[in-house]
Amino acid sequence: MKKYLATALLLGLFLLPGAQLLHAAGLKIGIMQDRPGVSQQYGPLIDLFKARGIDVRLQGYRSYPDAAMKFEKGDVDIMFAGSGVAGVMIIKKVAYPLLRPVNHEGWSTYWAVILAPKGSPPFTGDPAYFDGKKIMSTALASSGAFYARSLLGRDRELMKAGSHGIAIDGLANGTADVAIVKNRVWDAVKKSYPDIVLVGQDTGENPDNTLIVSYKTDKSLIAVVESVLLGLENDNSREAIVVKESLKISKYIPTTEEDFSHTLTLLEKAGVTREYNFSY
Repeated sequence: MKKYLATALLLGLFLLPGAQLLHAAGLKIGIMQDRPGVSQQYGPLIDLFKARGIDVRLQGYRSYPDAAMKFEKGDVDIMFAGSGVAGVMIIKKVAYPLLRPVNHEGWSTYWAVILAPKGSPPFTGDPAYFDGKKIMSTALASSGAFYARSLLGRDRELMKAGSHGIAIDGLANGTADVAIVKNRVWDAVKKSYPDIVLVGQDTGENPDNTLIVSYKTDKSLIAVVESVLLGLENDNSREAIVVKESLKISKYIPTTEEDFSHTLTLLEKAGVTREYNFSY
């Protein structure tokens, strides 16, 4: 409570009439995409933060590995990240989690699902299920390649997909025999793939689209960013309403390393250490 009061007071100082607004010229926010077009949905954040005295620039990335490697090198200050990349940054001591959104349907987590052609037997937990099969998944995704690696080890060959949607398409067109993807993406598109079925899934959940913060980023600025986003639920300004509608969320909630307990266990099983270089 004291923490949130402090950040609220800090924000109030910047919004007092005549007060000097905080201009974080070039505060860079990275956007990871689990399917095409996601980065555009974050455009309204520019107006929201500008109205609160914060100048920002959004940076989209073409793939999870691209986002991860550039974030570690300091390309952006904060990033909305999938739990796989966020977990890697936690393990590498590069960044810490701050907030995550709550979808307008009430969920804020996700998990991996295993997809196969209609008529395939269910996955019972035995890794032998994948023998002789071509597996397609998104690199650096806790609901993709990391989940596959946690089951099959680091040496099993996987087919890389640039997004979960691409992995589903790869299964649909016969390029792959199995796709491992994010359940939220599958739920959104499954009606378009009547010949694909869910045959198995992860038993734990991962925080969805967490805002992670580089340890190098100014903490006083992050306190203001945090206050703006935590206040989004009750913010009825035009800018806030547009953000919530565009992102299909109701609010942001605090997120800590404890929320990544399943994710971090999964990553450790997949062989991720502090020396991990984003490849196998």
